[in-house]
Amino acid sequence: MKQEKDIPTLYPQSKPYLVKLMKWLLTIALILSSTTQYPARVIAQTKQPATTKQPVQPVKTPASPQQRTSRPAFVLPKVPARLSPISGRRAGMGSRDNCPAVATALTALVPFQEEQKVSKQRDKLVIKIVEGLTTSERPTFWFYVPYTQDLSTSNAEFSLQDSEGKDVYRNAIALPPKPSVIGISLPENVTSLKVGKTYRWYLKVRCKQQTASVPVYVEGDIQRMNLNYRVIQQLEATTDPRQKIAIYAKEGIWFDALTMLAQIRLSNYNDTSVKEDWQSLLQSVNLGNISTAPIVNSTNRQ
Repeated sequence: MKQEKDIPTLYPQSKPYLVKLMKWLLTIALILSSTTQYPARVIAQTKQPATTKQPVQPVKTPASPQQRTSRPAFVLPKVPARLSPISGRRAGMGSRDNCPAVATALTALVPFQEEQKVSKQRDKLVIKIVEGLTTSERPTFWFYVPYTQDLSTSNAEFSLQDSEGKDVYRNAIALPPKPSVIGISLPENVTSLKVGKTYRWYLKVRCKQQTASVPVYVEGDIQRMNLNYRVIQQLEATTDPRQKIAIYAKEGIWFDALTMLAQIRLSNYNDTSVKEDWQSLLQSVNLGNISTAPIVNSTNRQ
């Protein structure tokens, strides 16, 4: 058996090969070492310096139309064109039946128009349109009353009739303590107004209670209607009562807009903004002359 020290002697030709192999392995090792370190250096060189993060500024968005409360202004509805062919009377005549002279006449808070028609005799007739719409079963009617309760011999009466002239409601009305806007509400025991039906209302004031006396009076029409889906959506989209009032006014639903605003003003009488809303709504139907008059609650007599 040969000794281990004899191996080089037996294979002398392998020594140059081993030397070359060792040099080749060393070269590969150096190449691999340089390639693994290069990306790290590149990353270190391209890394950006740290910066202080600035706080994000909130973006201010303008208020949506639903968030804005515009001043209410009445717009005449497209339909119905006329609730009744009979002329109405928005303002009572001057001093009658020995009533005292007043600066502003008895006035119904209702929209007013004049319409000209030609009769068969080709005469031009002027029809005074005094009317308004409501969605309420038992609406409230509003009047400016210049006559006061110190007229001991006076009386006032409100009545509502159907299209056949039959009384739906009739009741005596207490005059206010000073010239004021008063509200007259239909009580719960009165049959609710029917949708699509036209009713005629009257407010008559007699300064003397004699049967033959001629009253100062106003008269006009009211019709109950149903809201369409579009308006219902607009009303449900806001919780602001004053925005709802503006919607009713824009849609030509007079009695609802006026009553809602009157109720708000009664509970916020010194609120300047509410007062301006009230004046805006009355001025939109040419009732600016009574837009600063005080308001009192319903004055139905039991």
